[in-house]
Amino acid sequence: MSDKKTLTVKLVRSPIGCRASHRATVVGLGLRKLNSTKTLEDTPAVRGMINKIAYLVQVL
Repeated sequence: MSDKKTLTVKLVRSPIGCRASHRATVVGLGLRKLNSTKTLEDTPAVRGMINKIAYLVQVL
């Protein structure tokens, strides 16, 4: 019944030493520890957040 498209995002690099806004984006996506994954709805806002921290995450 779920017609909404989703993206699975995995945190592959540590946000330690990154800009504070990038760390906040990681938290905003719901990623906590290294290698943690989160399935998110595919919206322009989520895509923008992923683009901002593309060097820290991997889209599965």
